[in-house]
Amino acid sequence: MATHFDPSAASSPDSGIFGLPHTPDEAHVVLVPVPFEATTSYGGGTSDGPQAVLEASRQVDLFDVETGRPYERGIALLPESEELRAWNTRAKERAQLVIEAGGVKPDQPQLREAAAEVNALCEKMNGLVYRTTKHWLEQGKRVGAVGGDHSISFGIIQAHAEKYPGLGVLHLDAHADLRDAFEGFTWSHASIMFNVAQRLPGVKSLVQVALRDMSQEEHQYIERSNGRVRAFFDATLQQKQFDGLPWNRQVDEIVSLLPEHVYLSFDIDGLDPVLCPHTGTPVPGGLSFAQANALLAGVVRSGRTLVGFDLTEVAPDPDGGEWDGNVGARLLYKMIGWMLKSQRA
Repeated sequence: MATHFDPSAASSPDSGIFGLPHTPDEAHVVLVPVPFEATTSYGGGTSDGPQAVLEASRQVDLFDVETGRPYERGIALLPESEELRAWNTRAKERAQLVIEAGGVKPDQPQLREAAAEVNALCEKMNGLVYRTTKHWLEQGKRVGAVGGDHSISFGIIQAHAEKYPGLGVLHLDAHADLRDAFEGFTWSHASIMFNVAQRLPGVKSLVQVALRDMSQEEHQYIERSNGRVRAFFDATLQQKQFDGLPWNRQVDEIVSLLPEHVYLSFDIDGLDPVLCPHTGTPVPGGLSFAQANALLAGVVRSGRTLVGFDLTEVAPDPDGGEWDGNVGARLLYKMIGWMLKSQRA
């Protein structure tokens, strides 16, 4: 770190993430921005999430009473890929044809062609995220991704599952994301955890928390997974709290199902939508900021190691409000802090 850096000083407008001066080579934590939201079928704007988080992060105080001084290890956000931006623009344009038609229709070849092009562009995105993550993991870095919609998570989870076979994924989300090729898109944001479960044998277990919006088929998928997928539904979590069970006791139950190495996939709509009102598909209910933070603290308290993460579905206010980016940036800093604290060596 540059010797003149003052963590208590105001950040300059052109500084790095959290106002830090680190380059990716200097930093211990490398963040991959993924401005991609091709298959979003309700609210949009998550492709601007990485930039909104970056701008808001410069207002975050760097001393954290729980995790200490994560910034001292070095944190750097990579530049956004112009190529990725171009893929997103084209994929969104083609996907809109399918979404407006309600999905791929067998008797409409133009919709099949559009979906096929979107799937191909999503595969390119997955490959870019995978290669970028793998590169930085090989350099000894800890890697996180900042989306974008939740479809961006496949490549980074794939790279971590290869490095840490037997990995557990802790998935915080309002949605199960277990749909098979939703609307005809293989790599839909609504299919991310289906793809993880079906395509990544290195993932031993998937533990989902705060679910409150899913199809019957997704619920059946969970029930038929022979315990590989475990779901903690928001209604059940809340009812237990109403009955007097402390949140940390519920945290202990959740964490007990995870293996030694844990990857955190955090769709911000897992939080109460008061905290993320412009996210793509907000659902009433969800975790408070304090509950989410306590869950991450519980993973660390258990002796498990957070090895990587993604934060997705942050969508800035189209009218210029900064609340979504502010919450996203502060959540991101907590995620980094707990990840580093879990690495005791």
